[in-house]
Parts: sequence; C-alpha cells; structure tokens
Amino acid sequence: MTAASLFDLTPALRVALLGLAVASGPLAWVWLRNKKAAPGHRLAALTVLTLFLTFDLVLFGAFTRLTDSGLGCPDWPGCYGNASPTGALPQIRAEEARMPTGPVTHDKAWVEMVHRYLATGVGVLITTLAVGTWLQRKRGVPVQARWPVFTLAWVCLQGAFGALTVTMKLFPAIVTMHLLGGMVLLALLALQAVAYRQAERGSGPMLVAASLRHWLVGASALLWLQIALGGWVSTNYAVLACSTFPACQGSWWPDMNFHQGFELWRALGMTGQGEPVTFSALTAIHYTHRLVAYALFVVLGVLAWRLRGTALHRTSSIVAALMLWQFASGLSNVVLGWPLVAAVAHTGGAAGLVVALTWALSESRVAASTAVAAVSAREASA
Repeated sequence: MTAASLFDLTPALRVALLGLAVASGPLAWVWLRNKKAAPGHRLAALTVLTLFLTFDLVLFGAFTRLTDSGLGCPDWPGCYGNASPTGALPQIRAEEARMPTGPVTHDKAWVEMVHRYLATGVGVLITTLAVGTWLQRKRGVPVQARWPVFTLAWVCLQGAFGALTVTMKLFPAIVTMHLLGGMVLLALLALQAVAYRQAERGSGPMLVAASLRHWLVGASALLWLQIALGGWVSTNYAVLACSTFPACQGSWWPDMNFHQGFELWRALGMTGQGEPVTFSALTAIHYTHRLVAYALFVVLGVLAWRLRGTALHRTSSIVAALMLWQFASGLSNVVLGWPLVAAVAHTGGAAGLVVALTWALSESRVAASTAVAAVSAREASA
C-alpha cells in the first residue's frame, strides 16, 4: 500500500468545514420550520432530526464496512493527507494498479470519505444540541443539559474509535466497539427526544407494572448482547460459516472452537499467536450469534404480547414488526450468501430495536405501590 501517515491532521479543518456544510441543511430546516416556536421546541425538533440522521449514519457505516471500504483511505481524518479522494487521485490510482480489487480503490475511497463527512455533520448537530441546551438552561428554560453534554463527549469517543478502525487496520474488537458506539449514540438521542417530549406535554413517564418493566430491561440487555455478537460475526466475516438453516453444516452442533473464536484482542483473520483463524472458530462465532438470536426472538415475542393493552401499546407493534424484519434479513444473509441489501437491513433492524426499546424504557417507570394494583388490573383486562 502506498505510504501514508496514519494520522495526518493537515486536512482536518477542511473536513470539519465539510461536516459543517452537511449539518447546515438540517439546522436551517429546523430553524425555518420552528422559528416562531419556543426554544425548547426547537431543541426537541433538532434532537429528533439528529436521531434520524444518526440512524442513517449507522446504516451508511454498515454499508461502508460491508463493501470493504473501511480502508478506502488508509489514513485519518483525510485521504492521503487530502480532504477528499480527488486530491489523492495519484495515490489511489497507484494502489488500484497494484491491487485492482484491494482495499484502496476510487469508489471505496469515496464511500469511506462520505461516511466521514456524514459523521462530522452529525457531530456538528450534537455539538449544537449540547451548546443550545446549555445556553437555554442558563436563561432559565427548564431543559436537562446533562444528557446532551454526555452525548457530545460520547460522539467524540466514537470519532476516536472511527480513527482507530482505520489506523489499526479493521482490528475486529475496535470495529465491533465502533458499531456498539453508534448504537449507544442512538440510545442517548432517543432518551433526549423522550425527555423533550415529556417536558413539552408537561407529564412524566407512563406508569407500568414492575413485571413489564423487568421484561423491557431484560429484552434490552439481551438485545445489546446480540448486537455485540452480530458485530463480532460481521467484523470476523463469519456470516458464511453456516450457510444452511436451522442446522449448520448439516449438524445441530457442528465442530466449533470457542476459545479461538472469542479471543477478543487479535488482528483480523489471525489468532493472538499470529496464526490464521480456523474455520471452526468462525463457526463458533456464527452459531453463538444464532443461538442467542433464538432466545432474543422468544423474549421479544413475549414482550410484544405483554405490551398490548398497556400505556406502551404502540411499542408492541413496532417490536413485533422489527423482530420479524430481523428474522427475515438474518435468514436472507445465511441462505442467500450475505447479500449487501440484507446485511444492511439487518443492521437497520437492530438499530430500530435499540431506539424502540430505549424509547419505551425512557417513557415508562414502575408504578408506585398505591398504583401497582390498578395498573396491573388495567393491563390484565386489556
């Protein structure tokens, strides 16, 4: 690969300006649609829009990874020290001539840099939310500044993981943490969106029975475990280790090397001892994800059923639809040979579940002891 400094901050200002340009459109749109609204309402609208754009960014990040574009520009934050692949054309053409299907091509470089521009734009929006919320709070507007500031800190950490993804050459643990960081960002923005919504309508969280709240917490915990496993499957290219369903390689318990498969700190395709990862290790990674998927499918099904007739009844149909979406897209990845559309759709379904369950958790709390009986009776009769 053509020599490139891993960290070259020369184009950082230009990349930041491009991110600002990306963010200017959403900022102008929110301002024009809500210019006569109260500041709290404008912040609420910007939070929802940022949540939507972050969801899109997570999908584009999956597209970047799945098209093997993560090293399309092998330095950070620019591309061979330039703010765009256009300025790096000589280096990219040299790499294409040397390895026509390698990690650095003109198309892959653009995919990688567009992802960075979009990420920078989302960072600008989150910075605006943090600063705007803090200013409104200083002026006496009853808004919570803690979560926007924490989200700003988190997006900076997420940017660091993005840089490490490139400079550590798609190190599986780093790439998986980068995926999880994007999901955490979605959860933080969903939490803020609910908080603004509650503030606008002047009401607190909805009361639910303790048992339902426990199901929500349990389903969320299992979902996060499954997302981590899914990221580990994707970053280790273990999707095709099992190409049949429901059995794997003609067996209900194929040959698997769990110790090697879940050795976390190692380079892509290698063990910690520098040997190639075995197929049985990839099988262990894939099959573990599949087994947890069965458990999550059951838990989400029960949760969707229990949500019917409660204050969170709208979440019931959303969870049911998303769990079926995940089953269909996950099955398509296995039996159709990991098509790009199905793979991106599978990431989108996981992101949707994160938002839905975080939203439900943020909108609810356990009813006080005096209200438990009334809430339980209402849910039972629904």
